[in-house]
Amino acid sequence: MIMRGQRINDRYQIIKSIGEGGMANVYLALDTILDRNVAVKVLRGDLANDDKFVRRFQREALSASSLSHPNIVEVYDVGEDNGNYYIVMEYIEGKQLKELLKKRDKLTLSEVIDIMLQITDGMSVAHDAYIIHRDIKPQNIMILDNGMVKITDFGIAMAMNSTQLTQTNSVMGSVHYLPPEQASGKSATLQSDIYSMGILMYELLTGKLPYKGDNAVEIALKHLKEPFPSVRNEVPDIPQAVENIILKATAKNPKNRYADAKEMYNDLKTCLDESREKEEKIKFKYPEGDSEAAVVKDLKKKTSLDDEGNVIAKQVTNDDVKKDNKIVLILATIFVGILAIITAIIVLLPLMTNAKEVKVPDVTGMSQSEAVKELQDAGFKVADDMEEIASDDVEEGKIVKSKPVAGTKKTKGTEVTLYVSSGNATYQLEDYTGKNYLTVQGTLEAYGIYVLIEKKDVDEPEKYEGSEVIGQSVAAGERVAAKDTVTLYIPNITVKYPDFSTYTVDQVKEFCEKNNVNLVINPEGATKGAITKQSRPAGTTVAAGTTLTITVDTTQEAEDDCTGDFCGE
Repeated sequence: MIMRGQRINDRYQIIKSIGEGGMANVYLALDTILDRNVAVKVLRGDLANDDKFVRRFQREALSASSLSHPNIVEVYDVGEDNGNYYIVMEYIEGKQLKELLKKRDKLTLSEVIDIMLQITDGMSVAHDAYIIHRDIKPQNIMILDNGMVKITDFGIAMAMNSTQLTQTNSVMGSVHYLPPEQASGKSATLQSDIYSMGILMYELLTGKLPYKGDNAVEIALKHLKEPFPSVRNEVPDIPQAVENIILKATAKNPKNRYADAKEMYNDLKTCLDESREKEEKIKFKYPEGDSEAAVVKDLKKKTSLDDEGNVIAKQVTNDDVKKDNKIVLILATIFVGILAIITAIIVLLPLMTNAKEVKVPDVTGMSQSEAVKELQDAGFKVADDMEEIASDDVEEGKIVKSKPVAGTKKTKGTEVTLYVSSGNATYQLEDYTGKNYLTVQGTLEAYGIYVLIEKKDVDEPEKYEGSEVIGQSVAAGERVAAKDTVTLYIPNITVKYPDFSTYTVDQVKEFCEKNNVNLVINPEGATKGAITKQSRPAGTTVAAGTTLTITVDTTQEAEDDCTGDFCGE
């Protein structure tokens, strides 16, 4: 087990656990060489001895480490330390898109287009490298406070050009986002990610999933057989051009879908243009259901394999669903019976054996020798190794508590672990001015210190990056203990979008380059003319990595009364 304060590869100091997954646990850690917070994913201990899982874990690292894009979580390092297989990644301080959906129910059209542009832009880099994510869903999309999106967990990504990985038929990921071809046991392709992104876009706009069922098999069959529901039935004011993107992405026949994420990205860029306001509903070139009967028949005999060739999910028909329900009922009955037997053993065994129970003595404040004698006299066994724990109330070397705790009844002979006071743990603060506040926060929180972050107005904001510490509530050299609070002050720097109607196209480009904003110009390639529309209203906060779309009327000249920072002399 990885403990707080432990160092991986003598470099990454563990601060705290931030997540647990089926294959690995994730920790917040401090990179002691580069002085920055990172996320460290460590293969679970019970899997580290399994060569199959280790190989899969290493493939995850190799596929993800080849990707570099602002909308993809960056992988810094891969390695093994004392049997711990780990991946070091960019630490993202944000929330899952799923959390945002739960809070907001559904998102606005402009928000969804912005999010999907970022996702497809990031996924286009993966698809250019022939890497399939295979598990696109809101839980694997992080969104930062500034609106920037980060795609996480390429844990089941497959490098298509690797001969080792192209021979398997895997059904991984969530069934709610499962492409029909994978539900029928076929291999994933780039267009499998397109289907999942279409489902995600539908969910963001409506707050609902398109297909629901009592179990995974029923939902998988709906992906195969049922027509995709209309997003305009749920949100009537959605433009047809937007619905067409979802319908094309979720086409059951992969030939009717976008070829890759880049093609979907390009379609998203223009979906709100005036030129597409009267767009008709999409008609597919290739049949959607011509092979449906054969596919459903195939489900009776096809079995999906994992990357190592093990059976993970047998595809079945509706008759098999009923059979599965009977099996579930039988298993539930067996489980209840086993539970009753275990309960009976727990309750009746002490009575049958006449084992005598006594209270664990309270040894708090005693010396170690006094505590051991007290416990042994009461009939308990004392563990050879004692644990150290900081305490403000118990002097160093004395007993703070025991496990099991004092007063609980246990049978004689039960082993008791003693916790010895290491004294009042204190930490001497440094002068953190100029350091990244996230790094300082992680370091202090590792010692149990509460850290608050406050923004403070500054006279010359252009001199600051925004993440550096400019002050602290407790002076350098002072000592603080666990549960004490330290406030770190950072500069309050916000940039607002201006009214671009008085800007030239070149001036908007300069603004976006300076603030790391992606610019889309409609019509594409326009360099002169009056700016009549902007997707980000004037006065809203600029967030790095997001997309701004402007519409240029090439028949009009730009007004010559610009007064902003980016106007010409």
